Amino acid sequence: MKLLFMRALVWICILSVSKLLSLEHIEGYLTAAEEVGFRGTTETSVTYKYDRIGEVKRQCGFVLKSASQLKPDDSRIFSIKEELYFLNGDWEQDGGDAPILPFDDREAPKDGFVRAPLKLASFWVVDVDRSHRSKKAVFVSGLMSMGITREGTFSEKPYEGSREFEIWAGHTRLLITFQGVYTESLANRGERVLCLLGSTMLPSRETDSGNPWKWVEDFRSNFNTPPLSQDDQIMLVLRYPINFTLTERLIRGTLKSLNPKSNSNYFDEAKILSQLGQGAHYEFGSEKEILVKSCDPYPYRDNFLSEGIEIYKGPEFCRILDEATRGQALTVVPNWKCNGKDEFCSKLGPFGLDREIKATDGGFKNVRLYMQDIKCEQEHVGGNITSSRVAAVFRAVPPDENQYSAAVRSGPSNMTIASEGIWESPSGQLCMIGCLGSDNAGGKGCDSRVCLYVPTSFSIQQRSILVGSFSSMNNNTPAFFPLSFEKLVQPAELWNYFKTSNPKYTYSKIDSAGVILEKNEAFSFGTVIKKSLLQFPRLGDAASYFLSLSYLSEDLALHVSAIPDPFVGPRSSRIDLQMEIISLGPLFGRYWSLQNETHEQSSFFHAKTQYTEKQLLLNVSSQLSFSAKGSTVSSLSTIFLEGLYDPHVGRMYLVGCRDIRVSWQILSESMDLESGLDCLIEVVVSYPPTTARWLINPTARISVSSQRTEDDPLYFKPVKLQTLPILYRQQREDILSERGVEGILRILTLSAGIAFILAQLFYINSNSEFVPFVSLVMLGVQAFGYSLPLITGAEAVFKRTKSESSVGMLSYNIGRSQWFHVIDYAVKLLVMVSFVLTLWLFQKVWKSRSRLHSRAPSEVENSGIPSDKQVLVTTLIVHITGYGSVLIGHALKSHGESSQTEIYFDSSTRSRLWETKLEEYVGLAHDFFLLPQVIGNLIWQIETKPLRKLYYMGITVVRLLPHFYDFIRAPRSNPYMVEEYEFVNPNMDFFSKLGDLAIPIIAVLLAVMVYVQQRWDYEKLREVLRLGRFMVLPARSRAYQRLPSKVSETELVPGVNGNQSHTDE
Repeated sequence: MKLLFMRALVWICILSVSKLLSLEHIEGYLTAAEEVGFRGTTETSVTYKYDRIGEVKRQCGFVLKSASQLKPDDSRIFSIKEELYFLNGDWEQDGGDAPILPFDDREAPKDGFVRAPLKLASFWVVDVDRSHRSKKAVFVSGLMSMGITREGTFSEKPYEGSREFEIWAGHTRLLITFQGVYTESLANRGERVLCLLGSTMLPSRETDSGNPWKWVEDFRSNFNTPPLSQDDQIMLVLRYPINFTLTERLIRGTLKSLNPKSNSNYFDEAKILSQLGQGAHYEFGSEKEILVKSCDPYPYRDNFLSEGIEIYKGPEFCRILDEATRGQALTVVPNWKCNGKDEFCSKLGPFGLDREIKATDGGFKNVRLYMQDIKCEQEHVGGNITSSRVAAVFRAVPPDENQYSAAVRSGPSNMTIASEGIWESPSGQLCMIGCLGSDNAGGKGCDSRVCLYVPTSFSIQQRSILVGSFSSMNNNTPAFFPLSFEKLVQPAELWNYFKTSNPKYTYSKIDSAGVILEKNEAFSFGTVIKKSLLQFPRLGDAASYFLSLSYLSEDLALHVSAIPDPFVGPRSSRIDLQMEIISLGPLFGRYWSLQNETHEQSSFFHAKTQYTEKQLLLNVSSQLSFSAKGSTVSSLSTIFLEGLYDPHVGRMYLVGCRDIRVSWQILSESMDLESGLDCLIEVVVSYPPTTARWLINPTARISVSSQRTEDDPLYFKPVKLQTLPILYRQQREDILSERGVEGILRILTLSAGIAFILAQLFYINSNSEFVPFVSLVMLGVQAFGYSLPLITGAEAVFKRTKSESSVGMLSYNIGRSQWFHVIDYAVKLLVMVSFVLTLWLFQKVWKSRSRLHSRAPSEVENSGIPSDKQVLVTTLIVHITGYGSVLIGHALKSHGESSQTEIYFDSSTRSRLWETKLEEYVGLAHDFFLLPQVIGNLIWQIETKPLRKLYYMGITVVRLLPHFYDFIRAPRSNPYMVEEYEFVNPNMDFFSKLGDLAIPIIAVLLAVMVYVQQRWDYEKLREVLRLGRFMVLPARSRAYQRLPSKVSETELVPGVNGNQSHTDE
């Protein structure tokens, strides 16, 4: 048994070393492999074959016949690959019995909302073969990815070797490779034409025209290979305008089969429609007659210019426009000022009719607007005046369409408006003409005006970085009510937008917020206690006043989940809450010293310790948004807030303005709206204190109430929320610094432990007769305790500390710090040394007993040699009983927990709790490492001193230091303790405060017992433990008196004195 145990420990050592040494190597290898793989997919040259030249000339004869001669020095030939591609265009087949692709739509999305699938196609020119160039044509190779999808897109270019056909629930893709000719034609005011022949593996259709894709059902259930057939009789013709302009910007194409209708590979013709992409050259000013009528005279006098809002007039308009709109949706403002007929007021401006948009009844809830394919050319006019020419496509997205897919679509429709116009710095207005749909030849459909601004002044009613509107150019009988749109600003984005100008915020609701403060902060003894004993987020010491305000803004911002207060519902009622601080006092956005160093003194700012009540209150502006389906707050959407923050009690008293998404009739009849916002809202936010965190739950509370009467259609019931535990900036920094301190303490304690183990090794070298009485179980427990962290990655010491701070590392990514890496590797190395030294000590004890067995001439004498069988059995019984008690106690405690805590432990977390407890109990067994030695001393009735005092007392102190540290350090709740936990209950920890007291007491008692056992002989100890006439310990056995008086050190060395056979065993 000893031999097997020893081999198992050796294998643990080997595995631990392998893991320790290979982690970094493996990580580096994977990174290198990824880089090699990336280079391989981008740099590998592919040879394209042009083996169908004759067939291309025959099938594309109608294109070559109308082609004009290509000029040798024409730059368009050298930009074919860069300009003649498009992404996510639309395709549609004419009605018929031969569809090209199947679609599996039986699996609805997870959110239960069934979206209509999109038919999208992307095309790339992958090679231009100028060696086969003729006077009218150049041979090219192309690649098309087309399909039907509900949630995805086809933006990524397929790599070499991609499967030609893929299908799964909600997604179908077909990949077609082409070769053909590029030509140019004078038709339709000049065209660039691609005529290509393609080859692919087409999905096979059934003979039943009513259900041609019956095999899709079997494929989905049996995961069989889809039936495919090779087809090279596919023709693609794409037509691009030579000059992309406002009215000539469409890419039209046809994909048809050259097979006869009787062939199973035949499919009905598909029409493809897209627009110019980012790589195409746009020609500004080509439609001067159309452009002049929209913005003459410039600037156009719309309502926004008369509202007194300051506008950006700097030299970086193009950059701001690009950054504010790149992949980001614009919000459509409801028609709250409209007072006409329903058909007029519920229409989405100049855009076409859509069932889902019309259902919003002029409120436009969840309707989004995207600016695509922006072309912005800026030029310096003179002095400080700059001018920009801008072209873009506006795409309206209905609520039922996937927002990500919509942002990258390029197909024109009645929901897209192509626009072009000018921006000049003296006015700050971008004025453009808009052309609806796909047929704009000769200015058809170009009857709307677009005005867009970049505001630099903000208020509770004006929170947008972009503001714009669509209006009809027919002022006498407009076809639609002016449609406004905006892009809400985020504080962190202000630095990106305004690098050379200074935006400002104007407070307008401070007096109203003061009324809310007086109503909610009446005099009470509780308030007096709060102000005198507790501290809340406030201005602290910083390099400057603005930096201190920025730090406080960071503390006051909330990005956390919340639940109703008091909690009454199931887990699904959890709410994702976002509260951004827009401005605090004179600070708007966030502070960057490089930007503001010229606007203030650079002297160090010290927060004042005494304030008057007026000086204490800080003006604050924020933005509160909720995200919860089916919750009572789902109707609140976004609330703009402005008011006062009182650092004495940690409360904000705010006036709220709500973005309303109801029928335009309700909005029109509400006479008390402010810029279309409901501002009759009171909000109070209470923050937890920064001190006394062990007494008060560190959660914020938010109450939102409407000041309207209950019969008002804009009234909503009061909402009270409690967030999950939050951490302030300083507390997060404490976690970072604490982890570094703990790492250093680990190194010191492990180094001390190694010194104590070495002391024991030196001790047994000079007192070898004591070696057999060292418990192998005790050493095994220590070896297992050291090996577990090496295998599982758990901490060797400071167990509970690790459970708290390490998950903070997940959120703040502090594990990537080089300093922490050095500490972690140093700790692992020291744990490895401790493990190896313990194994060495284990081997010496084992060998000493083996020598005694070899020298004992009879079985009787063998019975006097110390054996750990009884020690092992007794120790296992004690620990199994202890671990079972822990699980039972935890189960009883969990059963008694309130629902508020219980709901935040999911099934997967519960199933792993016993594993966590087992890992923690192993640490406890390591703390009680002397228990087997105490048991062995009693069984063996020792009269020797097998353990050196420095060893067992020193190791005991090392094991108890984490508990002392845990007990004296400032307690706090850490919401990142375990990633699955949300409301953290500190009592769930195995090492509770009671444990931090009880465990050291028991460990010290064990050390005292070892000391007494080694100092007194067995008879004296037996007399001391006498209870009257009852003897606690049994009478002395004579078995262990037969041991040899001394085991020489040479006998502990393998292969000495002719004992090679035992060594081999």
